[in-house]
Amino acid sequence: MINPFLPSKMKILDIIPETEIDQTFVLAGRKPVKPGQFFQLSVPGAGEAPVSVSDFEDDKLFVTIRKVGRLTNALFALAPGDYIFARGPYGNGFDYRDYVDSDLKVIAGGTGLAPVKKVIKHFIANKSIASLEVLLGFKTPQDILYRREVRAWVDAGLATLTVDKAGPDWSGNTGLITGYLKNLDLSNLENCKFIVVGPPIMIKFITIELLLLQVPEENIWVSLERKMSCGLGKCGHCKIGETYVCLEGPAFRFARARRLLD
Repeated sequence: MINPFLPSKMKILDIIPETEIDQTFVLAGRKPVKPGQFFQLSVPGAGEAPVSVSDFEDDKLFVTIRKVGRLTNALFALAPGDYIFARGPYGNGFDYRDYVDSDLKVIAGGTGLAPVKKVIKHFIANKSIASLEVLLGFKTPQDILYRREVRAWVDAGLATLTVDKAGPDWSGNTGLITGYLKNLDLSNLENCKFIVVGPPIMIKFITIELLLLQVPEENIWVSLERKMSCGLGKCGHCKIGETYVCLEGPAFRFARARRLLD
């Protein structure tokens, strides 16, 4: 019997700086994965933590990691050629088939962009939806992730980017992301579907605004990725009522997620 807690080694091919405290690790290997799923990453002696997949290719996995403590300090001390231990992928992600022919709106705040980055890239490359609009919010210009790709989306007219606050050198949008919902084309509201990922407080107020606009709950997806823990439904840290978020989520339709009161 295979031990489900036993990780495998994944070689670091590259490390891409994103911000002062965020880096994207490019790992060798291809495991069947969907956007929105996560891996448990570990360094012996330093611990283990869940990290969302931010992108994947035939033989590469991309994970964006924020330096926040003991484990991530150990990860940031690694270099290309070193190995990370990983198990997964875990959870249910975003299913492309749910959005076919829709006017898809992806709304992401901060590191919430990571689990939906592949969704955005997929629908830019595969014209299976009617339209795509992206709304992105970060705390400051220095916190913007995936700058090259975000700039390309903005320049192509696919995305609106805003920061909560900025200095005089910033010439872009400022203000909370909720204030820019008006930038989205909702003229064909019955065909619109929404993915909302980010800090819980952002998800709360975005979904309130969408419900006030009469968007059906079934047309809104959210991610409860901050609840992830062991990934196997064994530790109970992600359990809300009878639901194990790490098994049934982290991606949920809002009609289900709104009943998962923690």
